[in-house]
Amino acid sequence: MRRGLLRVLPRERGTRCCGRETEPQLSDRDASRLSEDLAILAHPVRLQLLDVLSRNEGKVCVCDLEAAVPVKQPTVSHHLRLLREAGLVESERRGLWAYYFLKREALADLRGRITEALQALAEL
Repeated sequence: MRRGLLRVLPRERGTRCCGRETEPQLSDRDASRLSEDLAILAHPVRLQLLDVLSRNEGKVCVCDLEAAVPVKQPTVSHHLRLLREAGLVESERRGLWAYYFLKREALADLRGRITEALQALAEL
């Protein structure tokens, strides 16, 4: 063997080279849920929309939401649809306009799930 090179011994498939636990504690289902939870918050426009809705107890007209963020109406509609599908906001029609409001309990549940998952990762 040449100086400076280590000889790597073959290892049987499925055996570990170290004594550490390498099986994930987070199940596939839980990892997917956490990923979805984080993804719904992982866009600046959605965060801005949630911010506006959180500071207004009543229902906010979609035209005011469109004026509040730096994107065009189709993009605002897209993000509001994603927030509705995630269960974080709801809307109500009044004539031509839709009025949106935050579902605070759903947002609190989301915060709890994310906090619990991140706390579990930090404690390991």
